[in-house]
Amino acid sequence: QVQFVESGGGLVQPGGSLRLSCVVSGLTFSDFIMAWYRQAPGEERALVAWISDTGRNTKYSDSVKGRFTISRENAKNTMYLQMNSLKPEDTAVYYCYPLGATWNWGQGTQVIVSS
Repeated sequence: QVQFVESGGGLVQPGGSLRLSCVVSGLTFSDFIMAWYRQAPGEERALVAWISDTGRNTKYSDSVKGRFTISRENAKNTMYLQMNSLKPEDTAVYYCYPLGATWNWGQGTQVIVSS
């Protein structure tokens, strides 16, 4: 059974930082391009960043470029999202998921940026 377990979210003030983690099981993690998505209240889920299977290539949405960093440790089946200079508009539930996959999504981790 494929599982995605996200953690590390929380309440943070504007300008603060958080590091999200995602542990994946049930698949060969190193075979997949992985991504972070987020869904804000009342909005559709949106792609935030993705990272190639080896970790050598990354790409970010314009809204987070220069503030967020995606990384992965294939030996630990784990992916990360370092989020710096957080803004209220970053408030959302964050999910990890392979690009183009059709498995069930995880529960996500809630990030709230507020003073």
